[in-house]
Amino acid sequence: MDIHQLSVNYVQEQDRILVRINTTGSEELRLWFTRRLSLGLQPMLQKIVADWVATAEAVKSPSTSPSAMADAQTKQLLAEFKREESLQKSDFQTPYKAPQALPLGPEPLLVTEVTVKPLPSGQLQMAFSEKLPQDDGQLSPNPRGFRIALEQKLVHGFVHLLDKALATSQWAGGLLAATQEASLPGEGNAGGGERPKYLN
Repeated sequence: MDIHQLSVNYVQEQDRILVRINTTGSEELRLWFTRRLSLGLQPMLQKIVADWVATAEAVKSPSTSPSAMADAQTKQLLAEFKREESLQKSDFQTPYKAPQALPLGPEPLLVTEVTVKPLPSGQLQMAFSEKLPQDDGQLSPNPRGFRIALEQKLVHGFVHLLDKALATSQWAGGLLAATQEASLPGEGNAGGGERPKYLN
């Protein structure tokens, strides 16, 4: 699945974040992120991205001090630098394209579990699952879900858009809003081991 555009917006009437993923084949995957899921996912995702970026930079520059790359603050600063660099090259102006097909149906997937895993290809894999109880209280044996693999530019764009949607939601008070000072005009769209997982 080749991703063409991402859209992450807070929907006040639902009090949820709607994530839309548009593919180059004009298919759209829709996700609902609840408050609980979003507030737990955001810090976990930032840490994973910081580790992932540091590992990628260490591979590119073997002369880099391993102790420097092991420092959490250095990793975070490097991730923020790479994110800003990536956002400068991102297209936030092109309108989000209407889909021709909805493989998961018109009703967005209510995400209850997110799994994130760096891939040997240098991409970051994200798996989204909707594990909801049936009438008998048991979880559905066939939960809806899918996986996507994101290049570094799309990962930074996704994290940025999620941060913006969280700031709009005001779920975390003014804490997230303070980190959103360097906003770009027209935002809303952008093109190993134990897997970190967040459950709603």
